[in-house]
Amino acid sequence: MNTVVSFENLTLGYDRLPAIQQLEAEISEGSLTAIVGPNGAGKSTLLKGVTGALSPLEGKINLGSLTRDDIAYLPQQSDIDRSFPLSVLDLVSMGLWQHIGAFGHLSKSMRGRVSEAISAVGLTGLENRPIGSLSGGQMQRVLFARLLLQDARLVLLDEPFTAIDARTTADLVEIIHRWHDEGRTVIAVLHDYDSVRTNFPDTLMLARELVAHGPTQNVLTAENQFKARQMCEACASTPHVCGKDAA
Repeated sequence: MNTVVSFENLTLGYDRLPAIQQLEAEISEGSLTAIVGPNGAGKSTLLKGVTGALSPLEGKINLGSLTRDDIAYLPQQSDIDRSFPLSVLDLVSMGLWQHIGAFGHLSKSMRGRVSEAISAVGLTGLENRPIGSLSGGQMQRVLFARLLLQDARLVLLDEPFTAIDARTTADLVEIIHRWHDEGRTVIAVLHDYDSVRTNFPDTLMLARELVAHGPTQNVLTAENQFKARQMCEACASTPHVCGKDAA
């Protein structure tokens, strides 16, 4: 199987302080991979590195034939300013940014695609609703609709199921599996190990350094979880050595 993303002696961090150190790993094309680890393990930091929002302190991230336009990224909801005056339609339409630009207009066919994406996440009828009035689950559906329109080869999801209801989680998992069936690569930061075991065949466990990577049943062992907690606790007690805390 081809490699879509590889991490080569990768160190990522903030203000020259490492949050991830000397990571060596490869993500296979078309794989469904969970990134797990304790709080402060560097999980969200790794996704930001793949998007290009963070540049490596050392080593590199190799994207192979991918360009930044081939990557769709779902940040944590807490990173999104919901006070900005946008409607559901406005936010979903941003998934077509590459085609319409900053000042472009939606063509009839583009509006049809937007409507289909909104329907696919179960929000038909809420197109004009301000995003600030949405529940957490509705907001996450909107963000998934935007991802659908991006039609990306690599999808990065940062805690996609946090603070949403079980029905919404099930619906979004169905979309993730559809992407997987289409041959797209999906990488998701997750905390619920039961969900990881059920839905993600591959797992990469971080504790600022690589703990384990491979088939989920081989990674999510009690031994690896204990090792990861110990590694993060050691860093928390010596921040001058390990760098500042990062998600």
